[in-house]
Amino acid sequence: MASRFAKHAPLLALGVLALLAGMWAGLIRIGWDWPPLQLRLPSAHGPLMISGFLGTLISLERAVALAAPANGGRRRWTYTAPLVTALGGTALLLGLPDPIGRGLITLGSLALVAVLGLIIRLRTTWDTVVMGLGAALWLIGNALWWSGQPTYQVTPWWIGFLVLTIAGERLELARVLLLRRNAQLMFLGSVGVFLAGLLASVVSFNLGVRIGGVGLAALGLWLFQHDSARRTIRHSGLTRFIAACLLPGYLWLIFAGGIWIAGNFSGGQTYDAAVHSVLLGFVFSMIFGHAPSILPAVLNAPVTFRPIYYAHLALLHASLALRLIGDFAPEPSLRALGGLLNVAAILLFMGNTLRALRVSAVPLAQ
Repeated sequence: MASRFAKHAPLLALGVLALLAGMWAGLIRIGWDWPPLQLRLPSAHGPLMISGFLGTLISLERAVALAAPANGGRRRWTYTAPLVTALGGTALLLGLPDPIGRGLITLGSLALVAVLGLIIRLRTTWDTVVMGLGAALWLIGNALWWSGQPTYQVTPWWIGFLVLTIAGERLELARVLLLRRNAQLMFLGSVGVFLAGLLASVVSFNLGVRIGGVGLAALGLWLFQHDSARRTIRHSGLTRFIAACLLPGYLWLIFAGGIWIAGNFSGGQTYDAAVHSVLLGFVFSMIFGHAPSILPAVLNAPVTFRPIYYAHLALLHASLALRLIGDFAPEPSLRALGGLLNVAAILLFMGNTLRALRVSAVPLAQ
C-alpha cells in the first residue's frame, strides 16, 4: 500500500503550483512588468489562488479526515473533489480553453458539497452545517463564474466559502467554551447576516456587499471575543504561535468588513483592499497558524515548530499594511511593493515549513 505521503503529495503539489502561478499573476496585475508566462494567466489570479490552491487544500483535508479509521475509512470517492479541482487549476495555469478549467473547478466544488453532506450526516452540529454552507457558497460562486459573471461579482461568494469554512472549524474548537446560548446565537446571527448580504447582492450588488460586510465584521468580532486564542496567547511554543496568527487575523476580518460596508467593490484600489484584507490578513494568517497541525495529517509527516515562523507571520501583516496604505493614499508604488512583500511572506512561509517538515522514518497510522 502506498504511504499517505505518496498518495497525497501529488495533489498538494498541484495546489502549490496553482499558488505559485497565482502569485506570479497577482504581481503582474498589481503593476510589476514581468512576463505573463501565458497570455491569460493574469486574469486567472483569483481563481488560481482561491480555487486552484485553497479549494484543493481544503478538499484534500476533508478527504483525509473522512478516510481516517475513526470515521470509517476507505471513502476513496471523497478524493474526487481535490483531484478535479487541482486539475482545473492546472488547466487555468496552462491556458487551456476557459470552459475546461472553470468546468473542472465547478465539478470539484460540487464534489466537496457532497463530502460535506456526508460529514453533516455523520455529525450534525452547527460547526459542520456552517462548513457545509461554505462549500455551497463555493459551488454557487463557481457556477456564476462558469456562466460568465464578472469576477468581482463572484468574489464575495468565494470569500464566503473560505470565511465560513474557517469559522466553522473555530466554532468546533470553541464549543466547549460556549457556556451561554447567547454566544452561539450571536455566531449564527453573524453568519446569517453575511448570507443575507450574498443573496441581496444578486438583486443589488452594492447593497448586498454592504450587508455582507456587516456580517464579516460581526463574525470577526465574535471570533476575537470567543476563540481560545485569547487565553493560549499566554502559553509558549507552537500554541502561542497559533494564537499569534489567529488574533490579528480576526482583526483583519473586522477591518475588511468595514471596507465592505463603506467602499466600492466593483474594482480599483478599494476592491484590492476589500479582497486582500480578507484573503491575506485573515485567510493566510489562519493558514500560517494551522499548517503545523494540518500537514502532519495530510502528509503523514511531523512538523517541528521553530521560532523563525514569526518572521513570515510578521512580514505578512506588515506587507499587507503597506499594500493598503498604497491602496488608500493612493500610491501605486507602495501598493506594488506591498504586493511583492506579500508574496515574499508566503514564500518564506513555504521555505520555513519545508525546513521544518521531516518525513518520519516510522510512518504514522495509515
